[in-house]
Amino acid sequence: MGFIIKLLLTGAAAMLAAYVLPGVSIDGFLTALILALVLAVLNAIVRPILVFLTIPVTILTLGLFLLVINAVIILLADYLIAGFAVDGFIWALLFSLVLSVITAILDMIF
Repeated sequence: MGFIIKLLLTGAAAMLAAYVLPGVSIDGFLTALILALVLAVLNAIVRPILVFLTIPVTILTLGLFLLVINAVIILLADYLIAGFAVDGFIWALLFSLVLSVITAILDMIF
């Protein structure tokens, strides 16, 4: 039950983040839910591999390279989902940051 609530909150956060950022577009709430599910799968499978492969760079940048990995995950989700579009790397990075902040706020509320 908690996973479904987390997906709904992430979908709502994605819709809100897409509304705030002009370089990101989501067709509808169903697409936002699919995006939340795809991001959950990518964060569970692809992110650990990327983090492991980039440990030296992450240590060198004091962890800031993890923001780049988050943006790459968003761009990969853009490639996989038809109704979700990100205009470039900077918008993916901003979307990742805004989505994280909104999701954290919604998690605190609910």
